[in-house]
Amino acid sequence: MNEQQYRQQHRSKTESNKKKTNPFWFAMQLGMFAGLIWGGLRWLAYAFHFTIVVPGFLMEPFYNHTYLVTARGGAAGYVVFIGFSMLASVIYTMFLKKVPGPWAGIVYGILWWVILFVAVGPLVKMMPPVTKTTWNSIYTDFCLFLLWGLFIGYTVAMEFNDERLREPGASGGRHDQHSSGPKGTSQSDHQAAGKEQGHKEEQTGGGGSNKQPEPVM
Repeated sequence: MNEQQYRQQHRSKTESNKKKTNPFWFAMQLGMFAGLIWGGLRWLAYAFHFTIVVPGFLMEPFYNHTYLVTARGGAAGYVVFIGFSMLASVIYTMFLKKVPGPWAGIVYGILWWVILFVAVGPLVKMMPPVTKTTWNSIYTDFCLFLLWGLFIGYTVAMEFNDERLREPGASGGRHDQHSSGPKGTSQSDHQAAGKEQGHKEEQTGGGGSNKQPEPVM
């Protein structure tokens, strides 16, 4: 199998996988896992005082702050963050699923951090303005949302684009198959040439051996 045949076979498999994947349900599942993982990490960051923004900051406009700092309020905020992640994942999948690579997801996460922590959040009293919060809170939430967006964006890119071709195993397989083709062909050519040469020598050598020796004077 040469390189062109391998690419055609891989493209057909990728297209068949695309047909089997429902973008909406894939985005919902992805958002649920993104909320579980990064929402849980953010809860730990708040518990260890890396940030002063409560885990349920998305519920801040609707509930008292005294409730959100309790364990029950933190659990409710955790669930709301999972729902928010599912919504953000659906939005990304619907509009940006054809964008390859990790950078779109990184920018997506940073954009959500700007919207929530710089633009809209302080206006609706979700959290204090960035000028009145701590540097640890800024660094922690910025990095968490960056990784959260990277997780969503790159997972979508892996599912709906040919990102698997960039993996070392795939490229190595193509290289091995491509290199083994000419090598196998040249070996068979050498074998055929050797057989043909041996056949010619047999014909010429056999004819010479049947000649009678001339009498010696």
